[in-house]
Amino acid sequence: MQCVRREPRRTVSEEKVLEEESYKVAVANGTKLGLHQDADLQHLLKGSKMCKIKSSKWKKQRLYKLQDDCKTVWHESSKILKSPDSQTFSIEDIEDVRGGHQTEKFQKCAKEFPENQCFSIIFKGKKHNLDLVANSEKEAVHWISGMKKIMNSSNSMNQKEKLEYWIYSCFRKADKNKDNKMSLEEVKEFFKLVNIEVNDLYAKKLFEKCDKSKSNTLEDIEIAEFYKLLTEREEIDVIFGQFSDKKLHMMTVSDLHRFIVEEQRQEEDEEYAAALIEKYELNEFAKKEKHMTKDGFLMYLLSPECDLFNPAHKEVYMDMNQPLSHYYISSSHNTYLMEDQLKGPSSTEAYIRALGKGCRCVEMDCWDGPNGEPIIYHGYTLTSKILFKDVIQVIKDHAFKVSPYPVILSMENHCSLEQQKVLAKHLKNILGDMLLTIPVNGNLSELPSPEQLKGKILVKGKKKGKLENHIINNNVGDVQEEIYDVSDEDEAAEIDDEAVRNKVQNSKKSKNVALAKALSDIVIYCKSVHFQGFKQLVEQLAFYEMSSFSETKAFKLVEESAPGFILHNTRQLSRTYPAGLRTDSSNYNPISLWNVGCQIVALNFQTSGAEMDLYQGKFQDNGHAGYVLKPSFLRERNSSFDPRSVSKGKWMRPKTLHVMVISAQQLPKVNSKKNSILDPLVVVEVHGVTRDCDKRSTEHVTNNGFNPQWNERFQFGIDVPELALLRFVVLDHDSSSRNDFVGQYTVPFTSTRKGYHHIHLLNKQGHRIPSATLFVHIMIVDQ
Repeated sequence: MQCVRREPRRTVSEEKVLEEESYKVAVANGTKLGLHQDADLQHLLKGSKMCKIKSSKWKKQRLYKLQDDCKTVWHESSKILKSPDSQTFSIEDIEDVRGGHQTEKFQKCAKEFPENQCFSIIFKGKKHNLDLVANSEKEAVHWISGMKKIMNSSNSMNQKEKLEYWIYSCFRKADKNKDNKMSLEEVKEFFKLVNIEVNDLYAKKLFEKCDKSKSNTLEDIEIAEFYKLLTEREEIDVIFGQFSDKKLHMMTVSDLHRFIVEEQRQEEDEEYAAALIEKYELNEFAKKEKHMTKDGFLMYLLSPECDLFNPAHKEVYMDMNQPLSHYYISSSHNTYLMEDQLKGPSSTEAYIRALGKGCRCVEMDCWDGPNGEPIIYHGYTLTSKILFKDVIQVIKDHAFKVSPYPVILSMENHCSLEQQKVLAKHLKNILGDMLLTIPVNGNLSELPSPEQLKGKILVKGKKKGKLENHIINNNVGDVQEEIYDVSDEDEAAEIDDEAVRNKVQNSKKSKNVALAKALSDIVIYCKSVHFQGFKQLVEQLAFYEMSSFSETKAFKLVEESAPGFILHNTRQLSRTYPAGLRTDSSNYNPISLWNVGCQIVALNFQTSGAEMDLYQGKFQDNGHAGYVLKPSFLRERNSSFDPRSVSKGKWMRPKTLHVMVISAQQLPKVNSKKNSILDPLVVVEVHGVTRDCDKRSTEHVTNNGFNPQWNERFQFGIDVPELALLRFVVLDHDSSSRNDFVGQYTVPFTSTRKGYHHIHLLNKQGHRIPSATLFVHIMIVDQ
């Protein structure tokens, strides 16, 4: 029988001391967040027993308590968990905190719990929401307000503060006996936590160097010295040494200005440099003398002023007064799904998340539901169902929180006549003035602009007759309800699943479905029509008529008729969507469809991967408005541009891109094993027209995810910069299998700035990884 080593039980007095020490640490952390005297924070630190709601039948009392790092919440669990970390979640993982009955779970059991005692924690990624009922309204307010304050304080931290906070948290985890001191063994544990492997000799050498008191432990100023040695940046020393005053060992205003002009290639005056010193210098004496120390210089390099993405492009800067067909539009496919397309859950939360990412075109597959209420789900499959009216309410509440520009509802209608009338009634009654029901300014010649449609919601779907007739009928008063037969498009028919295909075939007795006039009349600028070839479209289609293409059909058209596709997309809207065989909700690469000017390139927002990375990278442009103006050569009717065979033209603006991958900082672990350390490498990719696509990779650095260095240079030729995207990917090298994803960042080439930049890496779900950065140097030269 194996002996188990047990820690000696602490006395009551020892437990009290530890509790007091823990509280002191929590107060110190609260001070760092600017919340040291905050009543809400104090309440969260004490903890609360609250009712956790999983379903209408599953409700359990659980204790929730903010930990002393003021960044982690611990909770009780009845399960036997693998590790203590399984009972915690980080504030960094929270997307939002919503009071009241604002989730589906609460709406289903709303009558059971007072709304003012309920709140929901919405997590980033695919983690399920946490729905809680406090014991009083006051307690609920404490938790909602307290968590939001912590989130806001955390988000407002600069990169150096985030780094310090992260390292301090690792110190706390390594400090097993919670005595606020670090033994040599705890220092070794700390190295594992920060993702770096060091041999025992190096660890001991560093430990002894900092142990000034020779007490065999590090405390207070000794820990500060240890931190300083650990976070030294040799590459920053080199750059600083090139530009700083050799006698002062600091940068003067003139020195910093020279760096900004020569390296960052920014046309700024010395007043700008002086303002940076005032803003980022930490040493008050140096700041008073208008000098910048090495620490201040690092603060500047980590600041928004040194973002790779052009700060001017974080606001809407493009012309928003052109027709809708001149813009790329951020668009979601099967928006209601949280997971796969066969058995995955449908949820109104999926619409909130898509709209929160700047999506401007959402999809809804509408079917007859019980009690006369239409439902949304992936027809003929086992995906769960949600009420159409609930989706419309959520869209109304969240449509314009991120962007003021129009939202398009792409409706796939499978409803009976009676329930189609209910669809129209809900759209009108819930959306009210938001719903576009008549042409803008009576315009019957071209699509309106995003600016003209600000705050409006458009319906894409089937429509009987011409838009001109719609205006005439509306002007003569009420017209008797009529029934029309129109062809129906059905994406479900393309699903590569035998059971689904059989259901589709058995249910389709006719190629036509009836369309109620009430629903037809609210389709204004996005009338769905079958595609019958580019020649027919150019000659006969009205500007408000549009077609949808599965990816298979769309890619075939790109290969066979790219110029025709481009011409069509100068005047008409085109929507593309993933093929039916993608039952796992995977995505296709959107690049080649953007290259021919397709506007509504719909992807599965719920599925992470390189395709969504490119999507998020493209649509962060133009102030995250969800509308990005296409290049002029994709808007002009006489354009001869062909992305398959790029020849001379206004689109040819050859550039040489020079990238130096220098180093990375505080990369996250990707392997759950305690002793696993990263072997990171960096891949630099260019995506655009075929001739511009390229990628290069660094060598991997062994056992160092904390501060790896590469100092490797790459060169790329880019002929059509307006269609190019630049993607940086950090991977964990594995000789026996595929390299694991660590983080990435994607930026439009036209939004990429020159000079030295810390790239703030994003995780698989597209959220920023705290403290993790990639340090690069960029140079762009005209050929």
